Amino acid sequence: MYRFKITELGKDVFWLRDSERDHLVKVLRLSPGDLVVGFDNTGMEYTSVIVKIEDKSVTCRILTADHPDVEAHTSVYIVAGLSKGEKMEWVIQKGTELGMVGLVPLRAKRSVMHLEGSKAQERVVRWQKIASEAAKQSHRVQEPQILEVSDWKDLKENLPLDTQWLIPYEEEKTQRLVSVLDTLDRERPIAILIGPEGGFDEAEVALAQEKLGAKSVSLGPRILRTETAALAALTLVLAHYGDLG
Repeated sequence: MYRFKITELGKDVFWLRDSERDHLVKVLRLSPGDLVVGFDNTGMEYTSVIVKIEDKSVTCRILTADHPDVEAHTSVYIVAGLSKGEKMEWVIQKGTELGMVGLVPLRAKRSVMHLEGSKAQERVVRWQKIASEAAKQSHRVQEPQILEVSDWKDLKENLPLDTQWLIPYEEEKTQRLVSVLDTLDRERPIAILIGPEGGFDEAEVALAQEKLGAKSVSLGPRILRTETAALAALTLVLAHYGDLG
């Protein structure tokens, strides 16, 4: 069954409007009587039947409600240095499939891409749409949140106060990620700081350690591209705490 993000939830029905309504009607060409699944980003999903299609909305009658155990039990954020091309989109799509709860685009010293003002806002809207589609495809019931493009000084206030910070760094030779994970609290959020092309410079790593309490970790002896490092680190964290594998 096709999955949709609920626009408005009632007692026994829900409504789809705007892009969700248009996708159901114009792209999928579904009709009254067809079964669909709706989710509302609370962890619930609803198996429903389409009962009415109107110009601006679709009404669905709820048949069953469920709270599937599909979301990661450890909240992991990716803080990704702005990178060029489709790298950010790739990380957002695949990170959503794997189970991240959110992503913060970060202006870093070596970022090739520069986003400010309305351009930054427009890009975040596009990235959120990619996360939404990936959440549907992977049968998640909560979409990751793509936060606003941030500077270093904004990071601490943009994520939960009890966040634990990790910064994979190619110059780190002693602390392996899997060893450091044993010292963290899986009940608290974890943020993984990933550098752009060229990585973070020494001053940024020092800033993360001093201001955020970030622990510098190694992902192994090989140098990884930014998008590879993000997904490898996310996978290792979730697998370590039993959410993958």
